[in-house]
Amino acid sequence: MSADFRRRVVRTAAFAYAALLVSGCSWFSDFKRQPDFHPWQSVSDTVPPRGNPQMSVPVYGSAAPGFMYSRAQFPATIDSMANLKNPIAPDARSLENGHKYFAINCSVCHGYAGAGDGIATKYGMIPMPLTSDHAKSLSDGYIFGMIRNGRGSMPTYNRIEEPDRWDIVNYVRALQGKIPGVTVATGPIGKPGETGATLPGVTQMGPTRPAPYYHQVGSQAMVPLDSNQHGMASPDTTQTGGRP
Repeated sequence: MSADFRRRVVRTAAFAYAALLVSGCSWFSDFKRQPDFHPWQSVSDTVPPRGNPQMSVPVYGSAAPGFMYSRAQFPATIDSMANLKNPIAPDARSLENGHKYFAINCSVCHGYAGAGDGIATKYGMIPMPLTSDHAKSLSDGYIFGMIRNGRGSMPTYNRIEEPDRWDIVNYVRALQGKIPGVTVATGPIGKPGETGATLPGVTQMGPTRPAPYYHQVGSQAMVPLDSNQHGMASPDTTQTGGRP
């Protein structure tokens, strides 16, 4: 074996050894080895996934988390929303969308034209006309609050998202004749079981359902903000595997 051949063998082996060393290095380890945190994952296979942090994520189609506004069905709570300003213009899109939600959710009691002659009144429901002088005197924010929280015979329709609630308010104003020069259609949008354009669109706020294993402690359970139940809750160890 010549000296030149031996040098080439040694040089090749050195390069191969260096390449092996380099391939074993982990470059930019600060990026690769950072903590891997998944808020929904469980600590083990025997513990169910943890739900969202209490009252921190809107789950009712609201722009604000539940701890900020009470959902109690009290007169004072509804009155507190009376000064809310309607941010949605009563244009054709809003009135069409409001018509859909009104026909699906409100007409059963209030009637398709808001005269308080919905089918539920035939089975003992007290007539509640939206075209009366009293209803016309209510502010947009008050009507919004009644849809959101409900009160008395009025159940909560908080499943209707905030932009759509304001569309309903606009539609009610049109039924009352309070939008100059505007006359809206009344009656059902489509036939029973019909889908497509006759139904409301997709969620604009999402998510609209509570997380799995959600431990209800606050105002979203219809508990007023000043209630003792709205204080700091003890750690829920039964659903989080001992984690607070």
